[in-house]
Amino acid sequence: DLVVSNASGGVNPDYEIGDLMILNDHINLFPTNPLMGKNYPELGPRFPDMSETYDKELIAKAKKIAASNGIKVQEGIYAGLSGPCLETPAEYLYVRNVGADTVGMSTVPEVIAGRHGGMRCFAVSIITDLGVPGKIVKVTHEDVINVAAKAEPKMTLIMKELIAEM
Repeated sequence: DLVVSNASGGVNPDYEIGDLMILNDHINLFPTNPLMGKNYPELGPRFPDMSETYDKELIAKAKKIAASNGIKVQEGIYAGLSGPCLETPAEYLYVRNVGADTVGMSTVPEVIAGRHGGMRCFAVSIITDLGVPGKIVKVTHEDVINVAAKAEPKMTLIMKELIAEM
């Protein structure tokens, strides 16, 4: 099993800074794929199925854990971009228009590799800034770290309890 987390920008207008979002899918906008190159069948199939990238059972358990601990969680789609710069207003609008709820610079390659290896995958985002028209402000890496640090205990509680149930 693979359990990962990230900091991301929220492009869903219903999301707020500090929210947690459980990923139920992703959009891979990275310029490369971790499976490019020679395939080693002992590690996984050449063309792994991605129809249930994030495990529905783990998502349901995590939502139940959050609810029983009074933790608000969102559920949605994460768009992965290469970075390292934060997104432009046009990029935020683009990822929202193609169906994303959040955007960030990690998680997607790790999850692709995990699914390739047959792992059940679970991921959660901390919404550290907003890429919603009218709510976009200048953001520094320090701002992202500060928001993530405040939300981290809630995320850690969910992940620890989820891992204990695996």
